Amino acid sequence: MNAHQIVEAVLFASDAPLTADEIARADEMLDEDLVEEALQFLRAEYDDAARSFELVEVAEGYQILTRAEFAPYLERFDNVPRPTRLSGPALETLAIIAYRQPIGRIEVEYIRGVGASGVIKSLQDRRLIDVVGRAEGLGRPLLYGTTQFFLEHFGFKSLEDLPRPDELPVVLRERIPLGPEEPVVEGAEESADDAVPASEVTAGEEGGDTPAAASDEEVAADAGASRAELDDAPADVEHGDDVGDDAKADGGSEDRDDRDVGFDADDDAADGDLPGERERSDAS
Repeated sequence: MNAHQIVEAVLFASDAPLTADEIARADEMLDEDLVEEALQFLRAEYDDAARSFELVEVAEGYQILTRAEFAPYLERFDNVPRPTRLSGPALETLAIIAYRQPIGRIEVEYIRGVGASGVIKSLQDRRLIDVVGRAEGLGRPLLYGTTQFFLEHFGFKSLEDLPRPDELPVVLRERIPLGPEEPVVEGAEESADDAVPASEVTAGEEGGDTPAAASDEEVAADAGASRAELDDAPADVEHGDDVGDDAKADGGSEDRDDRDVGFDADDDAADGDLPGERERSDAS
C-alpha cells in the first residue's frame, strides 16, 4: 500500500479538513513531505480524470469535497448535509468580527447601532465564532474571533483569503472610536475666514447714517436757546408751589370726607345692617 492511497483513505473518511501533520500520524512510514507529495498526486489525478469531487485546501487543511457544479443534484436529497443559511444581522455581525477581531460586544453594537447579544450567541452555537480572550478595560469584557469552522464553512484557506480592506465599506476598514463625535457645521470655517476684524470697521460702515459728533459751538447755541425759553414761560408756572398747596388742601378735604363715610359704614355694620340691606328694607 503506497502513501497516496493511505492519504486518500484518511481524507475520504474525515468530515473536517486535516493538515499534513495530522495525516502523517496515520502510519509510521509517513511524514509531512510524503504527505505533501501524495496530496499533489491526488489533486492532479482528480483533475485529469474529471472526477465529481476534488481535493481542496480549506481552513488551513485539506479535504475531499464534491465539486460545486454538482450541488443542484445533491439538493434534491434530504440526507445530504446542507450548510445553514445566515440571516442579514448574523452576516453583518460575523463580518464585523471577522475583520476587526479580536473585538468585544460593545464595539460590535456601536458599529451596527443595535444590540448584538442574541446574534453573537447564535454565531457561537453555530461554531462560527468563539471567545478568544478578554479586554483590558473595565470589567475585562470578552473578546470574540472567528473559528476554524468559519473558514471551512465559507471555503477560505485562511483569513488572508477574505476580501481586501480597500474593497469594503469604511466601517469595516477602519476602527471607529467609541462615543459620539461633535458635528461639523458646513461653512463655519468659511464664515470665520471671511469675518472682518472690528478694528477695521469705521463708524460710517457700521451704521451707514450715523451722524457725526456735534461741535462745541452748536452745543453752546442749544444751551442758550433753552435758557431763553425758560425766561418766556407763563407766570403760573412760577407759582407752581401755590397750585400744589391748593391741590394738597383739596386732597386733604376729600380724604376727610372719605374717612367720615367710612365711619358711617362701620356704625351701620355694628348695628347689624349693611347699607344695601337698609335700602332694600326701606323700599319694602
